This record gives sequence, C-alpha cells and structure tokens, in this order.
Amino acid sequence: MTGGVSQGSSSMDSTAEILEDNLEKILKGEGLEVREFDSVPEQVKPVTLRKSVCYIVGAVIFNSKDEVLMVQEAKRECYGRWYLPAGRMEERESILEALQREVKEEAGIDCQPITLLLVQEQGPKWVRFVFLAEETGGSLKTTAEADSESLQAQWWDRESPLPLRGRDILPLIDAGIKYRRNPWFPMLQPVDFPCQVICQRLFLTFISSNGNTDTSDEHRLWLLMSSNYATPHPSLPIALSVNAFDTIPRAVHRLVKECVPSSSMHVHTCGILGVQHNGRIPGKTDGVCFNTLVLLENSEDGAEISSPPPLEGDAYRWHEVTNQSLRAKIIQRIKEESVLPVHSLY
Repeated sequence: MTGGVSQGSSSMDSTAEILEDNLEKILKGEGLEVREFDSVPEQVKPVTLRKSVCYIVGAVIFNSKDEVLMVQEAKRECYGRWYLPAGRMEERESILEALQREVKEEAGIDCQPITLLLVQEQGPKWVRFVFLAEETGGSLKTTAEADSESLQAQWWDRESPLPLRGRDILPLIDAGIKYRRNPWFPMLQPVDFPCQVICQRLFLTFISSNGNTDTSDEHRLWLLMSSNYATPHPSLPIALSVNAFDTIPRAVHRLVKECVPSSSMHVHTCGILGVQHNGRIPGKTDGVCFNTLVLLENSEDGAEISSPPPLEGDAYRWHEVTNQSLRAKIIQRIKEESVLPVHSLY
C-alpha cells in the first residue's frame, strides 16, 4: 500500500503535537490540569488555607512621580510604622482578589495587577506573592478613615525618612523599579486551575555541549518527562511539597536525586514560568502548582557531555526537543533567566 500513513505513525505525530502544545502553554504562563504526582515522599493530604498553609499577597504600586504606595500599620506590634500594602488571603479568594481587597482595605485605592513580581516562600507553610500593580481608582486612605486594617496611606519618595515595619520590603520596591525600567520576564498572572496541594511541575532541561546556551542552533535540548501511565499523554513530572522545610528548590533536588541518584550533576532552579491556583472550595482547592524552569548542568568544569545522564528505573525518561522554534524559546528563557524569581527564605 502506498501513499498512506500508518495508524501508529499518526498516533505518534498527534502525541508529539499535544506535548509541544502543552510545553508552549507552560512557557506562556498558562496552566495545565494537575493529574498525578511523581515525587511523593509521604501520603498526599490536601492543604487547607490558614490551617496548614498561609498565603500572603503584597503590592508594589508607583504613581506618576515614581513614588511608592505605603500604608501605616495599625497592628499593636508595629503600630505607626510603614509597610507595603500586604495581608493574608482569605477562604474562597483567588490570589488576584486577595491582592485587590488588601490594597483597598489598607490604602483606599483600587488597583490592577501588572505582573507577579516575586514569590517568596518558607516551604509550603508560608508563601508570599508580590505583585507590581497600578492604581485605577479610589483615593488614599486618610487618618480620619483609620481602622484595624491601617492608619493611613501615603506615597513615599524613598528618600524622606520613614519608620519602616521591616526592611524586607526594600528589595521588593527595587524589583518593581527594575521591572518598570527593563522587564526581564514576560508579564505573568496566576491562572485559575484547581490543585489540592502545593507542588512543582518541573520544566527540567538538559542542554548538550557543555551547557553553553549562547546559541540555540548548535545545541541539543532534552526535557525530563514522567512515565506515569495515569496520564493519557507525555507530561512533565510533578513534585510534591509536603513538610514545612520542603521549599521549591528542595523538592526539585529530591526528584532529581530519585531519577539520577549517582549523578554529579548540578541542579539550577531558574525560576517560575507560571502559578496555578483556584481556592474556591476550602480544603479541596487551596493548593498551588508552580510551573518551574530547571536546568541540569554538568558539575565538572570543562567536561563535555553530549547527552543527558542515564536515568535509574522506568519512572522517568528523557525527551529530546527537536522542534527548532520551541527549542530556541526554551534556551532563550534559560540563557536570559527570563522567569519569575522565587526566593526561599530558609
């Protein structure tokens, strides 16, 4: 028979297209359903907001004079001191809804998020989502409107003396200034996908030729894929954060150790490509999935490695990215570290 395409070949082509489409979605900051977990050190238990996990939202907002929005604290332990608008998420809120509520309650203004700016974490028990946002309405809270949320709000020129609640906000303000002047990653918003736990979908890469990423055409690129047969199509592995010290980098290292335990490879967590959260059903959708870009590098200086390290067991496999356009996009994101930063505070 001539001129035909075998069913097996057609199926393989369809699978490759689905995989490439899903990889493109992750690179664009979009989400994918969380189906199964690959690195699970303990029994999976859904997280519950304000019981087993705490999410904080914070806003960095500038006016036309490059002054930053600050609120004066009403809490007894920091009464009268100044801080960025920030606070805990509440049940059934999305991350964006929590941000807009906190800014309105503490500062009196309406805001629209421009991009996630930074994620800070102390393992799965405490995560802070910091946004760069812009004012869209309302008016600054005055002392006549003081309540338990805050005493007032003002614009700060960052030079006038101001008693701060904590200096931890200064790097956040600096990051906002830097992003406004020269954005180093695409604008990113959380996407609405339910998840029961805090986990990382690993976009784990290996690049041949010494890991040199100066040009994409001369290099081969591989992605670590899960061999989890519960998913209908090839998928990126998902590592679960379980204990209080299981930060994003630690969860990444744990999964790598599972599949290449004898390797001397260096694991570099580049940053976050996307954040997935829903939160509509307390105790069932309070989790967060971080789509995380990771680079596996040879730790021996000068040694050439033309292929990724062999994997132990059959839980994972390497997939070579042969689509030239897709490969170039991935290598560029790695080279420029064009990802949302994540800071582990342990």
